Amino acid sequence: MGFDVCFVENGRPAYHPSDLLKLYIYGYMNRIRSSRGLEKESKRNIEVMWLIRSLSPDHNTISNFRKDNPKAIKRVFRETVRIARNFELIGGKLLAGDSTKLRAQNSKKNNFNQKKIDRHIDYIENKIDEHNKAIAE
Repeated sequence: MGFDVCFVENGRPAYHPSDLLKLYIYGYMNRIRSSRGLEKESKRNIEVMWLIRSLSPDHNTISNFRKDNPKAIKRVFRETVRIARNFELIGGKLLAGDSTKLRAQNSKKNNFNQKKIDRHIDYIENKIDEHNKAIAE
């Protein structure tokens, strides 16, 4: 997926990106945004200990992982949506009408065309970027 992995010759070996990604997704699912909060969970919560194989990364390590790999994390989320769509867990279908009968029953903001969908996808991507910047700060 394009994660940056730097293994140095001296010192302790780096954490594998899959372990840090598991911790990041756990934090995303449980609304734990801060790297310090994730650090505490990795030392306190048995679920997380099992998930990341009893590793306890420092908050700087977690923060640097987020900061160094925003594009790869975005690719993981996009691929997750593709897999869910492939297994028909989500629809992802475009429904459209010619607006002769539908406009009387719904407002302009409730019907979509490809231009509105593209604009909304751009809006979501900007929100994801803002979220990642807020986490980085």
